[in-house]
Amino acid sequence: MTEPTSSAADAPVSGAAEATHDAAAKLFVAMTGRLPGGFWSAPGRVNLIGEHTDYNEGFVLPFAIAQRTVAAVDVRADRMIRVASAFSEEAVEVALDDLATIFPTPVGEHPAVPEWAAYPLGVAWAVMQLAQRAHEHGVRVAPDEFVGVDIAIASDVPVGAGLSSSAAIEGAVALALSDVWNLELRGAELASIGRMAENEAVGAPTGIMDQMASTLGEPDAAVFLDCRTLAAELVPLGLTDAELSIVVIDTRVKHAHSTGGYGERRAACERGAAIMGVPALRDLTVADLERAQALMDDVTFRRVRHVVTENQRVLDTVRVLRSEGVRGIGALLTASHASMRDDFEISVPELDTAVESALAVGALGARMTGGGFGGAAIALVEDHAVGAVSDAVRAAFAAAGFTEPHIFTVTASAGAHRDR
Repeated sequence: MTEPTSSAADAPVSGAAEATHDAAAKLFVAMTGRLPGGFWSAPGRVNLIGEHTDYNEGFVLPFAIAQRTVAAVDVRADRMIRVASAFSEEAVEVALDDLATIFPTPVGEHPAVPEWAAYPLGVAWAVMQLAQRAHEHGVRVAPDEFVGVDIAIASDVPVGAGLSSSAAIEGAVALALSDVWNLELRGAELASIGRMAENEAVGAPTGIMDQMASTLGEPDAAVFLDCRTLAAELVPLGLTDAELSIVVIDTRVKHAHSTGGYGERRAACERGAAIMGVPALRDLTVADLERAQALMDDVTFRRVRHVVTENQRVLDTVRVLRSEGVRGIGALLTASHASMRDDFEISVPELDTAVESALAVGALGARMTGGGFGGAAIALVEDHAVGAVSDAVRAAFAAAGFTEPHIFTVTASAGAHRDR
């Protein structure tokens, strides 16, 4: 592996990108009284397959989507960083030199700034940490030479839907700061900054998949990522030629990675690896599961079984995409959902209903995507059947008394870049 150098069913997204830029610009002007010096953006992501394998040093296969977060940015004459977001009425301003007193956030505690602000400010702190280490080795600019910045953030990535709105914020801000501070960060470096911000500033124990997808994505391709080595390879999807669509079903059940369920699953994985005497569950294969079952309690074993079989499903999906094409991966997607529902126990009734109702009317495959406990499901659907699948899912939600889902299609799109 080597590092690679939408339209909505509910409402059209054409013009959404421009609207997001306009929103960021208006927010910037309201905060500063002047126009921004530039715009940077990064996408959310859909994980095609490979859930909870990333922090187990395994394999994942996400792709960047058209929905993006935009950061409107300009430099200041002092060494302050001020951030504003469409998510909050109040801007937050901090001295660059004080970021090291705010972060990292102690384990189990809330950030010392509002949580939304911990993402962009945490990115700035992580960039400064990286730059300081690089400067000590004789490369890059010293952090004490960085100028202050104003940043206004707007996004059309749904929040809490499992589409990694957080990685989109991190990618846009990290790339913007890299450019204005002349650091020339790209690819895995940007992704590592985002993960550091999310893990240590926000306090969410996530892996690096989301950030890698958001920085490395390309049109009509998924990012096949080895989360141990960070080696990445683009795998063509070919959805357009196959006349297939990826339909996202946002259940509107909000989730948060910093809550207990995610951390408990991660701890179970670490416990299972320790019992098996391996550095990470990545080092186990399906052939090891019989021995694992004899050594572990039932819950730990089922957590381990999900990760081990999910890693194999990622490898199988990449193989099928290359040999047969995207039409051949449906059963693997559906098997992934069953594993997350039964072994990892991170699904919820709304996600199960989304998957079951989509499959019932002809989806080739379907699964929940993201960290679980809410968020979104995806379905691989014939282009001509998108409307029928959407209608069937809405009807099933209504019959169950659930909140109406937000349903839209996504296209594999470009990663983080400067827009203008």
